[in-house]
Amino acid sequence: MKSWVIIILLLILSLPGLAQNFDLLDKQENFQAGIGESLRIPLKIKNTSDKPQFYIIRKIQSDFSSTQKGYFCLDKKCLEPSVNEFSKRIEPGETIQQLVYTVESGLLSGQNTIRFQVFPKGNLQEMTEYSVSIAISEKTEKPVLFQSKDITIQDVYPNPVQDHAFIDYRIHNENVKAKLIIHNILGKPMNEFVLPTSETHVKIQTEEFTSGIYFYTLYLDNSGVLTRKLIVRK
Repeated sequence: MKSWVIIILLLILSLPGLAQNFDLLDKQENFQAGIGESLRIPLKIKNTSDKPQFYIIRKIQSDFSSTQKGYFCLDKKCLEPSVNEFSKRIEPGETIQQLVYTVESGLLSGQNTIRFQVFPKGNLQEMTEYSVSIAISEKTEKPVLFQSKDITIQDVYPNPVQDHAFIDYRIHNENVKAKLIIHNILGKPMNEFVLPTSETHVKIQTEEFTSGIYFYTLYLDNSGVLTRKLIVRK
């Protein structure tokens, strides 16, 4: 009689879906970001089974505004924001270390929620849901990139940029002529923006730029004093 009980218990335990064969590591439910920032949400999955598995991470909900977007990235390779599912083969005992969901916080403050589903391919019974809350607030201080007796200029935001970005500045010497020139990775000028002494920020238009890496250079009286990277992502 006891032998039959043991056999039945072993059969039950061997049924699919009763013993989860992966772990979602280092889960964090709450994140904070400033306006114009990029936030990276780690998605570390460990295969705890004894065989290779394909695992699927699916974004099933997000309440992004029109200026926000999110996308999966593995190391430095990112999917398009329209792709809501990522799959990866993981060996026994292996953990995905470089998978993240990147959120571009946009230009509005507020609260966002993202929900993910994680499960082995073809086995929805082992599905785990993971919810993340993101608080986006306006930064009280932006990094100062360059400061002199003539000008103080802060970092561009947002960066990466889709259609337009902003740079805050303050000119201390009304006689100085300040401007920004955007150029591509080959050094070709793409656009030029004058920084009037009567203003404190400039809007950088990038609608006509293709996705890629660009650079912006600050010129004071036609002398370049600062160059920084600008990433355009459509």
